Amino acid sequence: MPTSSAPFAPFFLGTRLPLIQAPMAGVQDARLAVAVSNAGGLGSLPAAMLTPEALRTQLQALRDGTTKPFNVNFFAHTPPAADEAREAGWRHRLGAYYAEFGIDPATIAAGSGRQPFTSDIADLVEPFRPPVVSFHFGLPAPELIARVKGWGSLVLGSATTVDEARWLEAHGADAVIAQGWEAGGHRGHFLSDDLTRQPGTMALLPQIVRAVKVPVVAAGGIVDARGIRAALALGASAVQLGTAFLLCEEATTSAPHRAALRDPGHHHTAVTNLFTGRPARGIVNRLMREVGPLNEVAPQFPLATSGIAPLRAKAEAQGSGDFSPLWAGQNFAALREIGAAALVTELSAAF
Repeated sequence: MPTSSAPFAPFFLGTRLPLIQAPMAGVQDARLAVAVSNAGGLGSLPAAMLTPEALRTQLQALRDGTTKPFNVNFFAHTPPAADEAREAGWRHRLGAYYAEFGIDPATIAAGSGRQPFTSDIADLVEPFRPPVVSFHFGLPAPELIARVKGWGSLVLGSATTVDEARWLEAHGADAVIAQGWEAGGHRGHFLSDDLTRQPGTMALLPQIVRAVKVPVVAAGGIVDARGIRAALALGASAVQLGTAFLLCEEATTSAPHRAALRDPGHHHTAVTNLFTGRPARGIVNRLMREVGPLNEVAPQFPLATSGIAPLRAKAEAQGSGDFSPLWAGQNFAALREIGAAALVTELSAAF
């Protein structure tokens, strides 16, 4: 596996195809990552929502399931201090929904459910030595990056602006993921909260390619071979697809989420902070229409999660996605239920 000090091969990821399955917390586990890696792409495991025990189990599943390279993804955010006043305001704003579902807000435990990469997590991960480790929301402390590189892992980071790409390169990233505005899930921004600074994929990609010397991975709005070819033509060394895999047999996408992805009437996405406190793109549902999609009352990431969790559980038990984060990029009209290996085979026609 190459390091940042060595020249990169065309397929610098060590895979047969320069294709990454995006890490998608909440809708996948190691099974999807294994299927993609075995098919020639780079399967990814989202780790930020896993307990230490679950992370160890999933890493072992990756090691047992494939001899090919895989990626493990972590968050690099700084956990905010608890803000009781803001939390109270958030639960007050959600009060009518709690009443509708018979939920006593006093019984809702505070908590984030998402942890950044720490030395303790590094201790757990080190024996598995993942070939690739990627980060969202910047990078962890330099000493942690040094540890990861010491395992022989490539380090990838997400950038939503040229400035972020330059920062990632300067702080040790071996490749930069150019995350366009179209992308589903959380925005990877970390230098500025100004969403107007974040361009679409095909505008952002060539700018980042010109600005950095490391390989650039295109992400956002790419779901088929045509999108891949366009990204490669603009200088991408690889592509990252997430939404394209949401209906795969190996994904753990919930029934309401799958239903929304299949429904032509739901093909409207928006960036919202309601579900976690940080802007992320998902299919517009009842909560987003009535409270947001962006609302300054929501607690900071990831503290908004706890207030929404019981509403999501109640609604999903009734088959509804009205209070669920239905993460998806802007381009999902043609998704099909298909095995991940078959999808990778179809996508390989672009290379």
